Amino acid sequence: MGTIYSCRECCANLNLHESTLFPPDFYFEAGNKNTLSFSAIDSSKFRFEKEDKIRPFFETLNYWGIQRKRTKIKCNTCGKLVGYIYDDGPPLTNGIGQYGFGPSQAVPRNPRYRFKIKALTTNPQA
Repeated sequence: MGTIYSCRECCANLNLHESTLFPPDFYFEAGNKNTLSFSAIDSSKFRFEKEDKIRPFFETLNYWGIQRKRTKIKCNTCGKLVGYIYDDGPPLTNGIGQYGFGPSQAVPRNPRYRFKIKALTTNPQA
């Protein structure tokens, strides 16, 4: 039993597995509003496009930046944008970090694949 996640535009199976789905209340800087976050995906099902914008953005009330680097995830079948890759992954530690400044954002973390719920359709798998 499980769920099959497909592209809403062309109904192609995206081969996303519930075993790599982060729980909905799992902490990320960018939040989880109207999205599903996975720790791994089948890259043969997608096209990737780098995005590098220089403009202010706010992820949460306490987290913001000037330069946003992320990668667009597009359906390999129809080319529709279905989500983004963020290099934040789960929080590093619960500690105060080096010199008490909190966990380092400079240390690269595992990618998080964040899909828009409105770009996906779900079907229960028998």
